[in-house]
Amino acid sequence: MTLTHSHPPLPGKPNRFPDLLAPLRHSIDSIQVKDVRFARFLARVIPCCCPFERDVTLFGRTLFHIPPLCKLNPLYDETVALRFRALSYLADERGEDISRYIC
Repeated sequence: MTLTHSHPPLPGKPNRFPDLLAPLRHSIDSIQVKDVRFARFLARVIPCCCPFERDVTLFGRTLFHIPPLCKLNPLYDETVALRFRALSYLADERGEDISRYIC
């Protein structure tokens, strides 16, 4: 089945604000992990799960839950991808057991 439309495609929504972090995102994405010490450092420093998520309890009763706030970090996706590249390098290239870096 072929769908045809009588109008041209709608243009994408124009972004009113420039992405000021785009150069930093690009530089993080372009980091290559080719050194064992650097890969281990990244795997240790970048957390495997969001460290801010908490259940606030009082006398064994949960009062409220603080959701993970990591997605508020504008560079979260890039840092997680960098950690993944470091772990992949250690496991695939060096044959190292990475279970100590996994939560």
